[in-house]
Amino acid sequence: MFVPRAASILHADLDAFFASVEQRDDPRLRGRPVIVGPGVVLAASYEARAFGVRSAMGAKRARSLCPQAIVVSPRFDAYVQASRAVFAIFDRTTPLVEALSIDEAFLDVRGLERIGGPPEEIARRLRRTVREEVGLPISIGVATTKHLAKVASGVAKPDGLLIIAPGREAAFLHPLAVERLWGVGPATARRLRAQGIITVGQLALLPEAALGRIVGRAMGRRLHAMAHNRDPRPVRPRRRRRSFGAQSALGSRRRSPEALDAVAVALVDRVTRRMRTAGRTGRTVVLRLRFADFSRASRSKTLPRPTAATAPVLVALRGLLAAERATIERRGITLLGVTVTNLEGDDAGRQLELPLDGGSRRDLDAAVDGVRERFGTAALRRAALLRDGQPRHPAR
Repeated sequence: MFVPRAASILHADLDAFFASVEQRDDPRLRGRPVIVGPGVVLAASYEARAFGVRSAMGAKRARSLCPQAIVVSPRFDAYVQASRAVFAIFDRTTPLVEALSIDEAFLDVRGLERIGGPPEEIARRLRRTVREEVGLPISIGVATTKHLAKVASGVAKPDGLLIIAPGREAAFLHPLAVERLWGVGPATARRLRAQGIITVGQLALLPEAALGRIVGRAMGRRLHAMAHNRDPRPVRPRRRRRSFGAQSALGSRRRSPEALDAVAVALVDRVTRRMRTAGRTGRTVVLRLRFADFSRASRSKTLPRPTAATAPVLVALRGLLAAERATIERRGITLLGVTVTNLEGDDAGRQLELPLDGGSRRDLDAAVDGVRERFGTAALRRAALLRDGQPRHPAR
């Protein structure tokens, strides 16, 4: 078993992040059930979760479970600002910070005892600082491995701290439900439970080969290692992103081609803006689909040159989407996503793009980014995203 000398890996995870930002910024929402996202639930406060509301749930279902919930539209600019403030605190804590998403990260605090105290003290101070400086609750798990620290932070939620001392890993892990393991979703859990495997301890008793026959060889190997706390991966700070992506859950109702195109426009707009902010370009555009029967498909197109401009990425995605139109009509669609991969640095091998009305697409995108940076994301929208009869804000 891989056991470092001390439990020095922290997994820090902001609680119900989007909903917590909304409650922080609007005192009227504090202590009340909050749902972020008018169509599909992007986040739910713990007051709403108590009624069974979960992320990615359809709004109609969420409202039936919690009629008293307050539904608010997402404010991505506010979430990005809050995330940056929290990660600045992470960076002050240790140079070894590995971001997993906008609201969670691993931190390795090994060797910081002289300047920061033991890991438990560092974790307590980190939670206090995030609360005082950013105004958000955060849960932290402390353990000997990354996987165990992530499991511990999940058990500690909401707004908690859980430390798994070396030698106590099995005593903590084995009574937990198999769903607590990192990466075990509903489908895998159903397969395991169908075989009578309810807890991590029961899973740990199975040979790796037997587990592989239930969930597949790769997943079986991974679950067997996690059940025995074998995770030698170090915390890797600031790895360069390999892709930029976004997706939208569409619910179960049928969508017209025009409605799907509007979703595609919004996703590409979001992805390419993030690429430009990060100074990255990409060559491969990937369309990801989930159909009504829960099956998935992905299609890709590689562009002749790397770009972060909105227009060429959107043209490529529209072509991929058009090729799948008949399948979508036949099987229905519940999720649409776009990812740009094959990334390069902003200045790597770029050729000048063709002029567009006297200026380049890059100039147009830069102007749009500048307006949004100054006045907010909603200050300017693409025409495809404006519904008939929707009030036009003067800034648009």
